[in-house]
Order: sequence, then C-alpha cells, then structure tokens
Amino acid sequence: MTVTTDNGTEFCNRKAIAMGLNTTVYFTGPYSSWQKGSIENVNGLIRQYIPKSTPMKHLKDNNINVIATKINIRPRKKLYFSTPIEEFLITCCKFVLAC
Repeated sequence: MTVTTDNGTEFCNRKAIAMGLNTTVYFTGPYSSWQKGSIENVNGLIRQYIPKSTPMKHLKDNNINVIATKINIRPRKKLYFSTPIEEFLITCCKFVLAC
C-alpha cells in the first residue's frame, strides 16, 4: 500500500506519517491533478454540494457532517459498488479480529 498526497502543508511530516502507517508516502507534482485521481474524484463529489466559490466560514458543522455522510454512503464503482463507510467498517473489523 502507498499513500499519494497533494503538496499541502498538512503533509509536511510525511516521514512520520509513512512510519505510522508502515507505508510509503508520495507527493504529486504541482498542478498535476491527474496524479491523484481519487482525490480529484472526491473533490468533484464535494462540489456537487458546495460550489467552489463558497466561503468556508459560511458552512456550519452540521452542514458539513450531512454532506460527508451523503458522500460516505454513496456506492463507488472503484469499491465494487460498496460504500466508503462499509469498507471502513470491514477494515476495522479485520483489524480488531487480527489483534
């Protein structure tokens, strides 16, 4: 497994992230959105609910939580029409059972 991120400052400590996840972390090139297709896909899903020009300060926590829930219960072709929340729960169960 690998992780590919954009060049945001939230990933500046990539070595610790890689070590904590026991994986390799890669950065995409600047202005190279095709290198992170899954991220761009999720951005497109978010833009269905929040136009790009919307200031974040106008969004309430509850609105963001509703949008996140709608996105996370939406089946994805990439997940063989499972939902992200289903896959998350399956992964958590496997982790717990392995302990």
